[in-house]
Amino acid sequence: MRPALARIDLDALRHNYRLARQRHGGRALAVIKANAYGHGAVRCARALADQADGYAVAFLDEALELRAAGITQPILLLEGVFDAAELAAVAEHGLWQVVHHEDQIRMLEAAPLAAALPVWLKVNSGMNRAGFVGPAVAQAWQRLQASGKVSDITLMTHFARADEPQVIATAEQLAEFDAATRELPGPRSLANSAAVLGWPDAHRDWARPGILLYGADPMPTEGNGLRPVMTLESAVIAVREIQPGAPLGYGARFVAAQRTRIGLVAMGYADGYPRTVPDGTPLTVDGQPSQLIGRVSMDMLTVDLTHLPAAGIGSRVELWGKEVPVNRIAAAANTISYELLCNVKRVGFRYEGGEA
Repeated sequence: MRPALARIDLDALRHNYRLARQRHGGRALAVIKANAYGHGAVRCARALADQADGYAVAFLDEALELRAAGITQPILLLEGVFDAAELAAVAEHGLWQVVHHEDQIRMLEAAPLAAALPVWLKVNSGMNRAGFVGPAVAQAWQRLQASGKVSDITLMTHFARADEPQVIATAEQLAEFDAATRELPGPRSLANSAAVLGWPDAHRDWARPGILLYGADPMPTEGNGLRPVMTLESAVIAVREIQPGAPLGYGARFVAAQRTRIGLVAMGYADGYPRTVPDGTPLTVDGQPSQLIGRVSMDMLTVDLTHLPAAGIGSRVELWGKEVPVNRIAAAANTISYELLCNVKRVGFRYEGGEA
């Protein structure tokens, strides 16, 4: 069996949720959209079932998967509904929905609903991606109230730069949100992962932790006590030596400066490990630090074993996880940990600990 594997530590997931809730106060929706950022939405939801105040997903199909798996807590649709026909399913399955544009209000006003639905009204406080701006927030709130289709309204916004603590944009968004909602009652939800960790002024009634649940610290200086949930690993499947001046892999990017012992590892960009990482990207072999050399291939990559004479066929290689922070690999690939985690595929998934 191919040794490529993603180990999912559900105890770490539960630890990270508790940490987020403690740091924020109030209640917290565990964001498990995009298949729980590649970790398995149903398994993660079940692991958090005795702790989570609710969950957030992107769209209806993600929520229905959780309901079919027996998840009974509140589930928020962060993108809301895409057409009026979805409102019947929202009502049937007891879902919450975000309303962030005019058409979604009109859908609710016209819907033949037997019972009123909870709504989260999104304020565009400066990200300029979705939501109502300034006076339009109060107008949207009043229309929702007048529709008779809404049971309660939570006011929310989303931060564009909360992971940049030295930038004033988040403080400006906070001020914009407060100005737009000052006269409106109801609970508030502002804090994403970075705001939970770095912006106490954004701590209101509901937090929405996402990436921090999976142990990737969104803040530039780590040390917030998060535990990595996914460990991506494989094994050395062949060993060879090349002489000084010999090239290695596609494009001959790496050329040996000395006699070099190479391990071939069953992991590549088709599995989700980024092709763009350079020579020298860190990894571990049997728990010892080493580095990637040569370009990542579709199914394989190559690592330096020159300084590890005991390593050989069968040696465990960690690509990221408890020994190698995923943020380091993301930085090497000029991307973010979210993308790396979401892209893991074609590997075995092994769940360990923590499931309620």
